[in-house]
Amino acid sequence: MDLWAMQLWPRGALIAGWLVVVVVAAVFRSRAYATMRGVLLGVQSLIVAGLYAQVPEPLQPVMLVLHGCSLLHAAALVRPAMRPLAYRLLVSWPDAFFQAGTLLAFPWAIAAAAGHPWPGWWVPYVLAGLGFVGTFRPREETIDLVVASEEDTGKLSRQPKGAAREEARPLTIGQITDPHLGPFMSVARLEAIVARLVARSPDLILLTGDFLTMESQSDPAHLAQALAPLKALPGRCYACFGNHDHEAPKTVRRALAAAGVKLLVDEAEVVETPAGPVQIVGADFRWRGVAEHLARLCERHPRIPGALRLIMLHAPSAFSQLPEGEGDLVLSGHTHGGQVGFVRLGLDATLVSLFGAGPDHGFWSRGTDRLYVHRGTGHYGFPLRLGVPGEESVLRVHRAVRPA
Repeated sequence: MDLWAMQLWPRGALIAGWLVVVVVAAVFRSRAYATMRGVLLGVQSLIVAGLYAQVPEPLQPVMLVLHGCSLLHAAALVRPAMRPLAYRLLVSWPDAFFQAGTLLAFPWAIAAAAGHPWPGWWVPYVLAGLGFVGTFRPREETIDLVVASEEDTGKLSRQPKGAAREEARPLTIGQITDPHLGPFMSVARLEAIVARLVARSPDLILLTGDFLTMESQSDPAHLAQALAPLKALPGRCYACFGNHDHEAPKTVRRALAAAGVKLLVDEAEVVETPAGPVQIVGADFRWRGVAEHLARLCERHPRIPGALRLIMLHAPSAFSQLPEGEGDLVLSGHTHGGQVGFVRLGLDATLVSLFGAGPDHGFWSRGTDRLYVHRGTGHYGFPLRLGVPGEESVLRVHRAVRPA
């Protein structure tokens, strides 16, 4: 008798739990949500079924309980809401840990289904545990960037950080991007992050989108409270939309306004700072027609002579479609720094860089334009960060010294 045939009861329980969640989601929320959860939980259930026989008997009930957390969390999202700490401790965090480990265990499940189980079924869950801890350990940094250079670096490439000999005071910028208020980013946690950034008193704080998850979309009071420390820096805080902000634009607009943040949606503003005049351009997020959209934006808001030109552009993949010479410094997020990779080990490689050529994190150039991709304040999608810490940085932006 093969390993799967010996596990009829747990396999039946997994199928039953999956069906209950799909039906509840379809009846009480939407067909689209039911389809999404049906696919994700279906894949997870199949992997659990493949691994179950390899798990030592005392741990098998633990695996089923953790899978139950995933089912319960998915069912609870039929009525999305910010949950209290007890719920996060008992349901959403165990779900995130188990979901991440189970997805990483996919190769082990395939080997087991083929009748050739691999040893070390527990390795993916150890990695998920490390990721869980790392998700709560962002890096606080001060980063020097040299911009407004006449040096043409050619095609898109990663650039080293570091300051040039400065003739003037650098511009200091704090960036908040992709906080994704939800299970891992509570109101209190985001408020503390924002307060730490405000205490460093940068010249500008720029928020580059994706503020919410489905749990936080319905009530602007959550995001407004989390961003409330920004009121201490009036006239210094600006934001643009990310892709997820188009799911609840009214909520985001109201929350930003309550926190004293000016939202720039295909708009521009000139700000006087201790480092001189700065022109801030906020680009709206687009899935299609990006090059045309950015060309129109730059035509509508041309450069201001003598002002450093900053562009808030949520997705760094759009940087290469910006008209050349338009961005002294473009600030992006969206990738969460690659979210899975080797940044904690001092390497640049991430899952994003492995499967694509687009910018994932750090300092980039194309021609004379420069881009900084923030690793993200929070995360969304894949349940955890793994080897890529969140970022709490202040940028010191230096104008390149012109040759005499």
